[in-house]
Amino acid sequence: MIIDLRSDTVTKPTQGMLDAMMSAQVGDDVFKEDPTVNALEEKVATMFGKPKALFFPSGSMANQTAIKLHTNPGDQVICDKFAHIYNYEAGGVSANSGASCRLIDGIRGMFTANQVLEVINPKDYYYSQTSLVAVENTTNKGGGACWDFEEILKIRQVCYDNNLGYHLDGARIWNALVAKDETTKQYGEEFDTISVCLSKGLGCPVGSILVGNEDIMQKAIRIRKIFGGNMRQVGYLAAAGLYALDNNIDRLEEDHKKAKEIGKVLSQLSIIKTVEPIETNIIIFELNDDVNESTFVQKLADNNIKIIGMGGGKLRMVTHLDYTDEMHKKVLEALKSLSPL
Repeated sequence: MIIDLRSDTVTKPTQGMLDAMMSAQVGDDVFKEDPTVNALEEKVATMFGKPKALFFPSGSMANQTAIKLHTNPGDQVICDKFAHIYNYEAGGVSANSGASCRLIDGIRGMFTANQVLEVINPKDYYYSQTSLVAVENTTNKGGGACWDFEEILKIRQVCYDNNLGYHLDGARIWNALVAKDETTKQYGEEFDTISVCLSKGLGCPVGSILVGNEDIMQKAIRIRKIFGGNMRQVGYLAAAGLYALDNNIDRLEEDHKKAKEIGKVLSQLSIIKTVEPIETNIIIFELNDDVNESTFVQKLADNNIKIIGMGGGKLRMVTHLDYTDEMHKKVLEALKSLSPL
């Protein structure tokens, strides 16, 4: 039995999801004739109270499309130094949009409205034009942290006052909604564009959705085409998304509970320096300076447990749909046996 805790992207479709995929009605989505894709886009748009939604093969492509919609070459995007769009999208902000990132030194991937105000460039022609603020919720590199919605509202006002776009990288927004008892409509009311992922906590094999206001989304399908993201009979994948939205959101609470239990065991081990606060399904921790990271990871691998390093001495575990109670018991036992190495 292999226990893969590297990411929540490692899940495989359940039988119920596979049945939904195999029975999907499909058509050519380039002609907008795939009924299942159309149904998924309509469902997600309605969930967030937005007029438009568009299916994408990946969250990075959805984010990069949103950035291109909000910016012109030479513009500047405000985001946190931990932001996925800056760290893990292969330099796409500059390569795809000709824009740069103005990084904020936030806390666990989150910043304040005052920090945004401080980094908006003056209007003088010799400055890069600030045009977009991007927020990530939950924060991946920040350990699955959830934003305070009141701060999101304050940043919304700053964006409004300064004529800035407001984008949410909501790859794991479903986890935040469950952890904070918030709603999709709340977020839809505040952000101009929102990308949501179906292939992480919700267990789909592929897929993300970009939702947005009518004016900003008019060119989205063209940008997707430029990026090579047009698809044909993609309803087989969209059916997985519909199934996930109906069946896999509430159960995220189980992932959060298991993650916190792992964190509790880690915090009790003498070889662990720190365990970052755990709100959702991501556990980030550091080993003591005298503990070899490779040895630690290999000891877990010897027990058929896979985890991942994030650099800077940090290690990560992520709980997910395929992480069973039996696996959880084995992981807790294996961790307890590692101290001292």
